[in-house]
Amino acid sequence: MYQVSKSVSFCYGHRLLNYEGKCQHLHGHNARAVITFESNTLDERGMVEDFSEVKRLLWSWLDEEIDHTMLLHRDDPLLPVLSEAGERVRVTDENPTAEVIARMIFEYVAGKGYPVTGVTLWETETSYASYRPGN
Repeated sequence: MYQVSKSVSFCYGHRLLNYEGKCQHLHGHNARAVITFESNTLDERGMVEDFSEVKRLLWSWLDEEIDHTMLLHRDDPLLPVLSEAGERVRVTDENPTAEVIARMIFEYVAGKGYPVTGVTLWETETSYASYRPGN
Protein backbone atom coordinates (compact mmCIF):
# COMPACT_ATOMS: atom_id res chain seq x y z
CA MET A 1 0.00 0.00 0.00
CA TYR A 2 1.33 3.42 -0.98
CA GLN A 3 0.51 6.47 1.07
CA VAL A 4 1.17 10.18 0.46
CA SER A 5 0.07 13.27 2.34
CA LYS A 6 -0.31 16.91 1.38
CA SER A 7 -0.28 19.74 3.91
CA VAL A 8 -2.03 23.09 3.37
CA SER A 9 -2.22 26.10 5.68
CA PHE A 10 -5.07 28.57 6.02
CA CYS A 11 -6.78 30.88 8.51
CA TYR A 12 -10.32 30.74 9.82
CA GLY A 13 -12.42 32.06 12.67
CA HIS A 14 -15.15 30.39 14.67
CA ARG A 15 -16.81 30.07 18.02
CA LEU A 16 -18.56 27.18 19.71
CA LEU A 17 -22.11 27.27 21.00
CA ASN A 18 -23.04 25.46 24.24
CA TYR A 19 -19.40 25.55 25.30
CA GLU A 20 -18.00 27.06 28.49
CA GLY A 21 -14.51 28.37 28.01
CA LYS A 22 -12.49 30.60 25.71
CA CYS A 23 -13.85 28.95 22.56
CA GLN A 24 -17.34 30.29 23.25
CA HIS A 25 -16.01 33.66 22.03
CA LEU A 26 -15.17 34.65 18.47
CA HIS A 27 -11.55 33.79 17.76
CA GLY A 28 -9.30 32.68 14.92
CA HIS A 29 -6.75 30.03 14.06
CA ASN A 30 -3.80 29.64 11.75
CA ALA A 31 -4.57 26.06 10.80
CA ARG A 32 -2.82 23.34 8.87
CA ALA A 33 -4.62 20.41 7.29
CA VAL A 34 -2.82 17.21 6.32
CA ILE A 35 -4.72 15.17 3.75
CA THR A 36 -3.65 11.53 3.30
CA PHE A 37 -4.17 9.43 0.18
CA GLU A 38 -3.64 5.69 -0.30
CA SER A 39 -3.47 3.34 -3.26
CA ASN A 40 -2.38 -0.22 -3.93
CA THR A 41 -0.91 0.89 -7.25
CA LEU A 42 0.89 3.88 -8.71
CA ASP A 43 -0.25 5.76 -11.79
CA GLU A 44 1.74 5.93 -15.04
CA ARG A 45 3.91 8.68 -13.48
CA GLY A 46 4.76 6.48 -10.48
CA MET A 47 2.51 8.49 -8.11
CA VAL A 48 -0.46 7.94 -5.82
CA GLU A 49 -1.44 11.58 -6.46
CA ASP A 50 0.36 14.60 -7.88
CA PHE A 51 1.06 17.03 -5.04
CA SER A 52 0.59 20.02 -7.37
CA GLU A 53 -2.84 18.82 -8.51
CA VAL A 54 -3.92 18.19 -4.92
CA LYS A 55 -2.72 21.67 -3.91
CA ARG A 56 -4.75 23.30 -6.71
CA LEU A 57 -7.85 21.29 -5.81
CA LEU A 58 -7.61 22.05 -2.11
CA TRP A 59 -6.57 25.66 -2.34
CA SER A 60 -9.35 26.71 -4.71
CA TRP A 61 -11.97 25.22 -2.36
CA LEU A 62 -10.34 26.40 0.87
CA ASP A 63 -9.96 29.91 -0.56
CA GLU A 64 -13.65 30.04 -1.49
CA GLU A 65 -15.09 28.33 1.58
CA ILE A 66 -12.88 28.51 4.66
CA ASP A 67 -9.76 30.69 4.41
CA HIS A 68 -10.29 34.01 6.24
CA THR A 69 -13.91 33.05 6.86
CA MET A 70 -15.89 32.94 10.09
CA LEU A 71 -17.41 29.47 10.56
CA LEU A 72 -20.58 29.62 12.62
CA HIS A 73 -23.29 27.19 13.64
CA ARG A 74 -26.62 27.91 11.92
CA ASP A 75 -28.17 28.81 15.30
CA ASP A 76 -25.47 31.31 16.26
CA PRO A 77 -27.13 34.62 17.15
CA LEU A 78 -24.21 36.53 15.61
CA LEU A 79 -24.82 35.02 12.17
CA PRO A 80 -27.34 37.66 10.99
CA VAL A 81 -25.20 40.51 12.33
CA LEU A 82 -22.01 39.35 10.61
CA SER A 83 -23.81 38.47 7.38
CA GLU A 84 -25.52 41.86 7.27
CA ALA A 85 -22.16 43.56 7.85
CA GLY A 86 -20.79 41.80 4.76
CA GLU A 87 -18.38 39.54 6.63
CA ARG A 88 -17.30 36.22 5.14
CA VAL A 89 -19.35 33.61 6.99
CA ARG A 90 -19.86 29.92 6.34
CA VAL A 91 -22.80 28.33 8.09
CA THR A 92 -22.45 24.84 9.53
CA ASP A 93 -25.12 22.44 10.80
CA GLU A 94 -22.85 21.46 13.69
CA ASN A 95 -20.49 23.36 15.94
CA PRO A 96 -17.53 24.23 13.70
CA THR A 97 -15.01 22.24 15.75
CA ALA A 98 -11.67 21.02 14.41
CA GLU A 99 -13.25 17.57 14.07
CA VAL A 100 -16.08 18.91 11.92
CA ILE A 101 -13.71 20.97 9.75
CA ALA A 102 -11.48 17.93 9.19
CA ARG A 103 -14.56 15.98 8.04
CA MET A 104 -15.64 18.84 5.75
CA ILE A 105 -12.26 18.77 4.01
CA PHE A 106 -12.35 14.97 3.75
CA GLU A 107 -15.83 14.98 2.22
CA TYR A 108 -14.87 17.62 -0.35
CA VAL A 109 -11.74 15.77 -1.49
CA ALA A 110 -13.46 12.36 -1.50
CA GLY A 111 -16.36 13.87 -3.46
CA LYS A 112 -13.90 14.86 -6.18
CA GLY A 113 -12.92 11.21 -6.60
CA TYR A 114 -9.54 11.25 -4.87
CA PRO A 115 -8.45 8.20 -2.80
CA VAL A 116 -8.36 10.15 0.45
CA THR A 117 -8.22 8.07 3.61
CA GLY A 118 -8.01 10.74 6.28
CA VAL A 119 -7.60 14.39 7.18
CA THR A 120 -5.84 15.81 10.22
CA LEU A 121 -6.52 19.43 11.09
CA TRP A 122 -3.95 21.18 13.27
CA GLU A 123 -5.87 23.97 15.00
CA THR A 124 -2.81 25.09 16.95
CA GLU A 125 0.79 23.89 17.12
CA THR A 126 -0.16 21.47 19.90
CA SER A 127 -3.77 20.49 19.14
CA TYR A 128 -5.22 18.57 16.24
CA ALA A 129 -8.26 16.52 15.25
CA SER A 130 -8.46 13.79 12.62
CA TYR A 131 -11.23 12.33 10.53
CA ARG A 132 -11.26 8.94 8.83
CA PRO A 133 -14.51 7.32 7.74
CA GLY A 134 -15.63 4.33 9.81
CA ASN A 135 -16.16 0.87 8.46
